[in-house]
Amino acid sequence: MNKLFATLSLGAALAMSAMGASCTGTISDAMCGAKHVNATADDQKCAQTCVKEHGSEPVLVVGDKVYKIDAASKDKVLPHVGHKVTVTGKLSNDTVSVKSIKM
Repeated sequence: MNKLFATLSLGAALAMSAMGASCTGTISDAMCGAKHVNATADDQKCAQTCVKEHGSEPVLVVGDKVYKIDAASKDKVLPHVGHKVTVTGKLSNDTVSVKSIKM
């Protein structure tokens, strides 16, 4: 099972690092990271609380990989904290630049 997640994460990273592509994951928070990958109601509440009340940065979780969101994209992802989304953008190292985001 872990090999599957690693393969999916690597595939998503390679797809996004190309000239800009899409991947599906969860917008979580940096403090909890991949803990909220299932996007349950409790996951959503915790991630939103961590971002809004504790100042944690939003992150994109794809499989077991956690990607930072660049500063210019933060406002685009804030309404989606805790939700499963499809992100279109570019990946540079471990940071995603979001062009668009859909639930």
